[in-house]
Amino acid sequence: MSENSKTITGEIELSSEINEEIKGKINNISEFREKIKSSLTKDTSDLMQVIMGGAIYLNSSDLHIEAEENQARIRVRLDGVLQDVTDIDQRIYEAILSRIKILSGLKLNISDRPQDGRFSVFTSIALPGQKPIEIRVSSLPSEHGESLVLRILNPKSLIDLEALGLREDLLNIFKKEIQKPNGMIIVTGPTGSGKTTTLYAFLKTIQSPEIKIITIEDPIEYHLEGISQTQTAPEKGYDFSSGLKSIVRQDPDVILVGEVRDLETAEISLQAALTGHLVFTTLHTNDAAGTIARLISLGAKPSNIGPAINMTIAQRLVRLVCSKCKQLKKPDADTLKKIKRGLKGLPKTIKLPALDEKLKIVESKGCKECNNTGYRGRIGIFEAFLIDDEMEKFILKSPSIAELKEEAIKKGMVTMYQDGLIKVIEGKTTLEELERVAEE
Repeated sequence: MSENSKTITGEIELSSEINEEIKGKINNISEFREKIKSSLTKDTSDLMQVIMGGAIYLNSSDLHIEAEENQARIRVRLDGVLQDVTDIDQRIYEAILSRIKILSGLKLNISDRPQDGRFSVFTSIALPGQKPIEIRVSSLPSEHGESLVLRILNPKSLIDLEALGLREDLLNIFKKEIQKPNGMIIVTGPTGSGKTTTLYAFLKTIQSPEIKIITIEDPIEYHLEGISQTQTAPEKGYDFSSGLKSIVRQDPDVILVGEVRDLETAEISLQAALTGHLVFTTLHTNDAAGTIARLISLGAKPSNIGPAINMTIAQRLVRLVCSKCKQLKKPDADTLKKIKRGLKGLPKTIKLPALDEKLKIVESKGCKECNNTGYRGRIGIFEAFLIDDEMEKFILKSPSIAELKEEAIKKGMVTMYQDGLIKVIEGKTTLEELERVAEE
């Protein structure tokens, strides 16, 4: 093994040789597959570098190594969709499993219960000045061995507010709301919908030497300079609620709470928002209107919710159609009818092209560049509504989600599905992709 490829527990550095073999030469799944196959004779440490490096250079969000009866399967998640890479034999799988366990601090002699760990990947030789890429490891016992999922937290995923895919009107609203001195902004959506990316984009936008920002996260996903980040440790009694109590005593201007999961965290967050702090947080609900109902179901009082919250946001990620192979087509009559129906009642301030027989929308085809999926990259679709005096009074009635959504739409909210339709007619994604991730 070369001196450059030396690795230590907790860290792995891609050697200059491995970087040279990977960078610019692994642009799709088939090239990644061939690279792994040609590297099976390397020692375990170098093979690990090839697998990790290839997954990183492909911009994968997750790497899966799944034990099967006589072999193991390697898969990566690209743009939110899992794709098969290759199979490896049992002996190589066991060597890689041991290597990952050592790197991430998992116990080698435990295989019958789940374990969690993490390690860092450095690619500084090929990419000078780049921050380390954090890898979160989850091990789960399965029928034929242990299943590993490696979450790749690449700092280059941290993007500016302008790159989120926001409509101009929504971008202006977000910029205005995140500059307010107090109140709460809640981002909702399922796991993997980009909530953390949105919150970090908020922090990057408002960060300055004049304000103190403290976060409490589970775990810290990305490290931001100039911001005090803390990580929960429930086994030591440091959870979201106890952490928040301590954070408020640290004289912060802005607080980021990774997730509101219980009544105590909800109440302290609402109280912080009511007492001069700007609070960003996430919640697991299906849409923006569901935020209020979720807080009430946790036990929060409507009389506190309305005055504390400035804005609620819901989001999903849709795949961008591949720029290399996309084609334009005229929508058929039914599709055009569906688009018109979906965009009915849209606020007049939002300008759209004419929805007539001249309209063309994109169609995904598939090529080598996009692994024959027809898509490459992702963009957010959003819905958001502001809590003004009228909405505050409405919340006091503890309305249903349907009633709240109806009221928000009356006040000009564009739904996620409508935001997606706008991106369809702008040629950014397809109707099929939108309907895969969002309901009409």
